[in-house]
Amino acid sequence: MQWYRRANHMWQKSLWWLVIACLLLSLPVAVDRYRTESTSKKVEFVFDYRDLLEISDTKPNPAQFVDEQLKKMKQAGITSMAVYESTLNELRLSRRIELYNSHEAMALTQTPVSGNENFAYVLLTDASSRATVQEMIEQTFKRLGVNIHTWSYKNTPGLVLELPLDDAAMKPLSPDPLTLRSLKDKGFQIVARVGNRNAAFSAEALEATLAMLKEFGVTSILVDGDSVPGYSADLKKTQTQLKVVAGLLNKYDMALAAIELQKSPQKGFTTLARLTDYNVIRLHSFTENDAAKLAENITTEELEGRIDGVTDRLVLAVKDRNIRLVFLNARAGKNLDRGLMTDPLDALYKSLDGKDGAVAKIKDKGFTVGKAHAFVRYESSLHSFSIAAAYTGAVLLIALTLSYFVPGLTLAISLLGLLGVGGLHVLASSAAQKLLALGATSCAAALGIIAAISWLQKRRNETAAAGAWWKSVVMLLIITAVSGLGIIAVVGVDHSMIYMLQLEQFTGVKVLAYLPVVIVAAYVLFFSEGLSFPQMLGKAQQILASKISVLWVICAVMIGAVGMYYLSRTGNEGSASSLEMVFRNFLENTLGVRPRNKEFLFAYPALVFGIYLCLKRHMAGLYLMIVSAIGPASSIGSFTHLHTPLYISFIRVLLGVGLGAIFGLILIVVWELVVRGWNKWVIPLSKL
Repeated sequence: MQWYRRANHMWQKSLWWLVIACLLLSLPVAVDRYRTESTSKKVEFVFDYRDLLEISDTKPNPAQFVDEQLKKMKQAGITSMAVYESTLNELRLSRRIELYNSHEAMALTQTPVSGNENFAYVLLTDASSRATVQEMIEQTFKRLGVNIHTWSYKNTPGLVLELPLDDAAMKPLSPDPLTLRSLKDKGFQIVARVGNRNAAFSAEALEATLAMLKEFGVTSILVDGDSVPGYSADLKKTQTQLKVVAGLLNKYDMALAAIELQKSPQKGFTTLARLTDYNVIRLHSFTENDAAKLAENITTEELEGRIDGVTDRLVLAVKDRNIRLVFLNARAGKNLDRGLMTDPLDALYKSLDGKDGAVAKIKDKGFTVGKAHAFVRYESSLHSFSIAAAYTGAVLLIALTLSYFVPGLTLAISLLGLLGVGGLHVLASSAAQKLLALGATSCAAALGIIAAISWLQKRRNETAAAGAWWKSVVMLLIITAVSGLGIIAVVGVDHSMIYMLQLEQFTGVKVLAYLPVVIVAAYVLFFSEGLSFPQMLGKAQQILASKISVLWVICAVMIGAVGMYYLSRTGNEGSASSLEMVFRNFLENTLGVRPRNKEFLFAYPALVFGIYLCLKRHMAGLYLMIVSAIGPASSIGSFTHLHTPLYISFIRVLLGVGLGAIFGLILIVVWELVVRGWNKWVIPLSKL
C-alpha cells in the first residue's frame, strides 16, 4: 500500500502533462481529417427528372414545357438530372407509350376480351423510339417470366403483358437510353437512381445497367428505395450479394450518394459503403413537400422570405455539413383559390440564381459548381500511432477528472481504463469508440470548471483580489483550453470516415449536454471543500432533511422547465421558433459562422460572472459556474458533429467564447453599477 500511495502520488502529479502530451501526439489525425475535407470542393445541383415529367403532364404542351424548363434549370445553376430505372408509367409520361388495362383496350378496339382477363396493354406510340422501348420492355418482363403477346391498334404496334396494369407499371426497367442521350446532348450530367425492386438479384442485369450508365458518363448512384441493390431478408445471401454489388461499383468507379437526415438509413448502405472503401458523397434532399411551400397561396413578401430561407438552407448544407450533392424535387399542385394548377419551379430557380442566390453564395464560400466526387482520404505515416495516442489520452483524461473525486484511486482507474478500453476495442471496436468518446467529452467539459473551482476554493479566505474582471476572462480562456482536450480526443477517437460521412454518429448527445453539469454540481456540493467521507454523508443527510418551502418548489419547477427546454433543443430533432430562426440567419449572414446561442448569450457570460463573484469572495458564484458547464459541453458538442468541417466548428467555438466573454464583462459592469448604487443610496436610507 505504501508503494501504491507513492506511485499514485507521482502519477497524479504527472497526469496533467501525460494527458496533454498524448492528445497533442494525436493531432496528426485531425490534420489528416482537415486535409481530407479539403479534397472535395465541387457541388452538384441535381433535379429529379421524373418530377419534371410529372409536372409536364399537367401542362397543355408537355414536350415544349420540358424543353423550356431544362433551359431555365441550366441558367439557374442546375447541372445534373437524376434519372431512374424506367417504368411503364415514366415511358408514358415521356410520350413514348400509352397504357391500358383489358377493359380500356376492349373499349378502344371494340373487341371483346375474356371476363377472366386482366392484362396490361402497351401501345408503342412513338415511332422514333419504338424499337428501343420494345426491347427494354421485353427484356425485363421475359426475365420476370411474364408471357408477352403482340397487338396493334390502327397500325400502331403494341405488347400485351400478362400482368395487371398496376402490377406491371411498378416493375423497374433499365434506364431509358433515349432520355439519357437527350439530357447529355442538352449539357446535363446524369445521376442514376438504382433500386432493389427486382424479385431476384441478378448480377448480370446490374452490370449491364452500370455499363450502360458508364457510357453516359455516370459516376454517382443514388439508391432508390429503402434498401441497396443486393440486399435481401437472407443475411448470408445479402453478404454475398453486397460483395458482388460493391465489386461492380468499384469496377465502374461509381460513388454512392448518402442521403442525410433520413429517419431510417437504407438497409445495407453502411456495409456497401465500407466494401467500396467509402466512395460516398453526402447528399441533401430538398423534397417535394419542401418545394410545395413555394407554391402555396401566400403574399409576395411571404414568398420572398421563403425563397431566402431555401437559399440559406442550401448554403448551410454545403458549408456546414460537407454536402456535395444537392438533390432538388418539385411537384404540381392544385390551387383551389386561384382555380389553376401550380408548381414551384420558378421560385426554386430564384432561390438558386442571381447574386443573392444559393449558387453565387456557395461560390463565395470557396466552392465550385460541377460534378461532385467523394473525399480523398489522407493518412499520414503517423496515423496509426496518433490514433493510439488519442485512445490513451482519452482514457487518461477521464482518470484525471475522476482524480478530483477519488484521488487515491487515480492510478488504479488509469490502468483499469486502459486495459478495459483495449479489451473492448478488440471485441467491439465501434462500442469502444462511442463509449470512450462520450466519456472523454463529458469529463473534458467538466474538468476545466472543476479545476477552476478547486483553485478558487483554496483562496476563498484571502482578501478580494484586484483585477478580478480580467482574471475572470483569463480563467475562461484556460477553461476553454482544457475543453479543447476533449475536442482533440473526440476527433482522434472517432476518426473513421464512417463518422465523417455520418453513416455512424457520436452517441450520447443529450448525455453530453447534461452530464458535465451533474459532475460539476457533485463536485461543488460534496468534494470541493475537502470533506471526509462521513462528512459527505452528513451533508447529504442534511440536504435531504431540509425543510422545503413554497419558494423552493417554484424554483425547482422553473429550473425543471428550463432544463426540459434545454433538453428539447439538444440534438438534431430540436426545433427553433420563427423568431429564433430570424436571429440565427442574422448571425449567419453577419458573422459567416453562427455561434451557439446558449454559449455566448448564457453559459459563457454566466461563467465569467461566476468566476468574478468568487474572486470578489461571493462564493454564490459557484452555482453560476455549475450551470455554465453547458458552455464547454456545447463547444465540445460542436465537434461531435463529425460531418461538419473542422474549421467551421473551430470558428464557431471561438465566436461563442469571444462574444460570451464580452457579454460576461457587460454583466460585471452592470453588477458593479448596481452594487455601488445600492451602497451609495439604498443603505444610507435604510439607516435613517
